Amino acid sequence: MMDIKKIYMDADALLEGHFKLSSGNHSGFYLQSAKVLENPKTAKLLAEALAKQIRESGIKIDTVCAPALGGLIAGYALAAALDVRYIFAERVDGVMSIRRGFEVSKDEKVLICEDIITTAGSALEAADVVKSLGGEIVAFAALANRGFCKRQGSTLEQKESCKLPKDMPFFALADFDFEMYAPHECPLCANGSVAIKPGSRGN
Repeated sequence: MMDIKKIYMDADALLEGHFKLSSGNHSGFYLQSAKVLENPKTAKLLAEALAKQIRESGIKIDTVCAPALGGLIAGYALAAALDVRYIFAERVDGVMSIRRGFEVSKDEKVLICEDIITTAGSALEAADVVKSLGGEIVAFAALANRGFCKRQGSTLEQKESCKLPKDMPFFALADFDFEMYAPHECPLCANGSVAIKPGSRGN
């Protein structure tokens, strides 16, 4: 069985320290999927493992859509593994949009793919754009699940902060369930450490 945590650690993509997350919360750990995906062989291996889960579910998928920037490589690799069309959504003046000539047909069956899903805010924004264009969202997927949402095959329960609809399948390769803290309750801050903000929104 594939050891996803080891793959992240071997790629120096599971960081330990004091981090400010996109949500504003703090954590002693940070997943940097870009470090895993910079190796095309690893990206292909992970995408094929994720595609296997999705195919076994029997869900019909016409297209994979990924929110930029984090989901771009993971989404493309998954679309290649599933042998389906690939498009992406991006923020324009802070609003998620589908541009660059991409079109969505009425009732086109679309899977939303991220590299990491935390509360799934960006994934849900991309899903809303697809639906506004007439597409049908059939599933969500990510390489890694931060433990807020319940993925297929996991014993973790969905937390209240997860934005994914409970009746929609969510596929991921592993759960990374790290403690997170509000800044005023962060024990790392209390010890005098200063949080840094890695990742695409603050790097």
